[in-house]
Amino acid sequence: MTKLIVTDMDGTLLNDKRELPGSIWRTIEQLDEKGIRFAVASGRQYRTLADIFEPVKDKMLFMAENGTIVVNNSEVISKTVLDKKLVHQLIDTARKLDDCHIVLCGSETAYVESTNESFLEKTGYYFHHKEIVEDLKKVDADVLKFTICDFKNPEQYSYQYFEHFSDRAQIAVASEIWLDIMPLHVNKGSALKQMQQELGISNSETIVFGDYMNDFEMMEFSENSYAMANAHPEILGVSRFRTRLGNNENGVIETLKDLGLVV
Repeated sequence: MTKLIVTDMDGTLLNDKRELPGSIWRTIEQLDEKGIRFAVASGRQYRTLADIFEPVKDKMLFMAENGTIVVNNSEVISKTVLDKKLVHQLIDTARKLDDCHIVLCGSETAYVESTNESFLEKTGYYFHHKEIVEDLKKVDADVLKFTICDFKNPEQYSYQYFEHFSDRAQIAVASEIWLDIMPLHVNKGSALKQMQQELGISNSETIVFGDYMNDFEMMEFSENSYAMANAHPEILGVSRFRTRLGNNENGVIETLKDLGLVV
């Protein structure tokens, strides 16, 4: 019996225009009527996700900032932060790179120092709540995640400059322009385990959807992981199943229909 549905957002639940499926509200309602919890696992900040799902946020669970903060029924059940000394070292490294821009992801807002227009436009999609500061090293707030917007493609450029931090932090390529750095051993997979324990739901009772490398641990751990038809090759390789349709064809909801969980 399925008791928990967990889905990534960008490239998974959302289409390439970053739009939710039109039937999402009816889908969540149908799942709720069956006693099936609906959760979103995303690199986006919690407040952005709460804004997007405002009508039903009190019925949902969220793994935000790639699992560094987990929320159930609007209550924070866990939060993990980066060491401040490490954050300063990451800032120093990122400032030396070409066409790379830093986001410090706090619990309530995100902090940036770059005023590059293309960068600010991109951050607007994922960080509804952000603050421009003169010096990121002077930010006193807890940092859940350190993010690089790399217009050269992080897989090909910025990742190599941060790889040596992998003994102190979790590093994941989140998309073709985003590189995410979280506290060590914190990722969507570890957050999923915590969520299952909180709800008393087993791995076999959970269905998971994802498409990119920041979903890797979650997809690898889940017994019922569905890689999107449009997923990164490594996600297709590690997942148990593959959706019939991609994110632009409402692949998540159509799969739930195929499984008889919604109509």
